[in-house]
Amino acid sequence: MEVVIVLVVIAFVLFVFAASAIKIVRPFQRGIIEQLGKFKSTTDPGLKLIIPVIQSLIRVDMREQVVDVPPQEVITKDNVTVTVDAVIYYEPTDPQRLVYNVANFLMAITKLAQTNLRNVIGEMSLDQALTSRDNVNVKLREVLDDATDKWGVRVVRVEIQRIDPPADVMEAMHEQMKAERTRRAVVLEADGAREASITRAEGEKQAVILSSEAIKQQAILEAEGEAQAIQAVADAERYRQLTVAEGEAEAVRKVYGAIHEGDPTPDLIAIKYLEALGDIADGQATKIFLPAELSSTMGSLGAIAELFKGGDTADSTADGSVAAEEGGDGS
Repeated sequence: MEVVIVLVVIAFVLFVFAASAIKIVRPFQRGIIEQLGKFKSTTDPGLKLIIPVIQSLIRVDMREQVVDVPPQEVITKDNVTVTVDAVIYYEPTDPQRLVYNVANFLMAITKLAQTNLRNVIGEMSLDQALTSRDNVNVKLREVLDDATDKWGVRVVRVEIQRIDPPADVMEAMHEQMKAERTRRAVVLEADGAREASITRAEGEKQAVILSSEAIKQQAILEAEGEAQAIQAVADAERYRQLTVAEGEAEAVRKVYGAIHEGDPTPDLIAIKYLEALGDIADGQATKIFLPAELSSTMGSLGAIAELFKGGDTADSTADGSVAAEEGGDGS
């Protein structure tokens, strides 16, 4: 019975010894092996065997970590107290330095972030701090990254969560923002009214210009139409006159030709001349102009008178003969 108890105790001791000797390092971890209180080596992920009691394994998480910086009051350059909090994203790069170079990394980086946050915000005015968060983030990350490099940590980024001014400053900012918005609304309304007036005036001006252009174009078209009508009437009148003149010329030519073909005697011409004078004398004029060549005209008239006298004598002779013949018949 005693032998069995001893065997069980030995088996238990061996089991505990074997369990203490077998260590597992996960993929996102790195292992630090210490032997008799001294650093021996750094191990990669996997199954590791150590010597219990003599050696020990410390696991270090190599994933990116987040540290929340508690809110704190910071005085800006223009002496305004604001409450600022931030978050820090860091990534371990050297597990040996992270374990041996800093005792409490989370407290160390938190205090370092708070101190440098006061320095960075203290160099800015309130307006700059509120509108330049990216600059604050970049400056704070650079400072923390340089300070934590010896701890085997790389600061990935720093983000400012809130910057809260005091209540009275917030109220003043709200009033200022309200006044600015009111001013912008008034300016925009005035600009709109000005633009509307300008647009309306431009429209009226353009309408007047277009109306004047239309009136001018109408006058031009009417003048051109009248000119074309006058030109057409003048062309028609000229054509009529040309046609009449050509007709009269043709009639004169035909009369002239007929006269020459008929070969009139001077006696006939004189008779026609007298007929023409009679037509002239029948007019309403009080003065009658006669041709200057009266000698030839009078000569023609004398010839015509002789012609008529000869005719009368012949008629008397004929009448006497007839009367004698009648007397002879009576006897």
